Amino acid sequence: MSSFDSVPADTPLSKLPNFDPRSVPVIGIDTHLPAASPSLLTPSALRERFRSPPAWEPEIWGERKFAERQPARASVLVPIVMRQRPTILLTERTTHLSTHSGQVAFPGGKQDDTDTDAAHTALREAREEVGLDPAHVEVIGQMPTYTTGTRFIITPVIGLIQPDHQLTLNAFEVADAFEVPLDFLMNPAHHRRHALEWGGHRREWFSMPYMDGTTERYIWGATAAMLRNFYRLVVA
Repeated sequence: MSSFDSVPADTPLSKLPNFDPRSVPVIGIDTHLPAASPSLLTPSALRERFRSPPAWEPEIWGERKFAERQPARASVLVPIVMRQRPTILLTERTTHLSTHSGQVAFPGGKQDDTDTDAAHTALREAREEVGLDPAHVEVIGQMPTYTTGTRFIITPVIGLIQPDHQLTLNAFEVADAFEVPLDFLMNPAHHRRHALEWGGHRREWFSMPYMDGTTERYIWGATAAMLRNFYRLVVA
């Protein structure tokens, strides 16, 4: 990692020269933690979890600050598609975007002044990014905020998606959209821990690589952290 020696320690990981998160060694996999039972992942169980939430706290609240800018509110939709085997709908961002380019992400973005609440932001952004009609979404709750290193204070909004929904991708922002089985993501045996040190600072993050046929969907960073928090909520 000597090529990072001249890079400021507060640089976002994705902005490091030639940085590939896949190349950073895995320092641990949480196989000792239980997978979420399928009975906890049904639409009725998820509705009840948010209707009567347990006492719990997120495992990860945010990232080391990377930017000297005013914090901004944002929301993402955590879209759970109500298939026989539930899935989570994710996007791959286009490579020219200024933040998190090329990464796997939830639909979402910055709160507008005209948005009435976090759910409004998440649904609006999902419609703008992937053409998801809010009429196909049942919002069942939200999780505590997650703060990115670029100072976005993100509220994850949980939505149940009708399986007959149709998508129309915004080609400027979204390169692809795909689904990952919820039970795969709610199994810590698929949660890999990574760490990188330079400039006297240590960065740690999760990844959850998923093979979608012959395509690897590399879920890491903020998206993986919010999924990890969702796992903690589900099994609490």
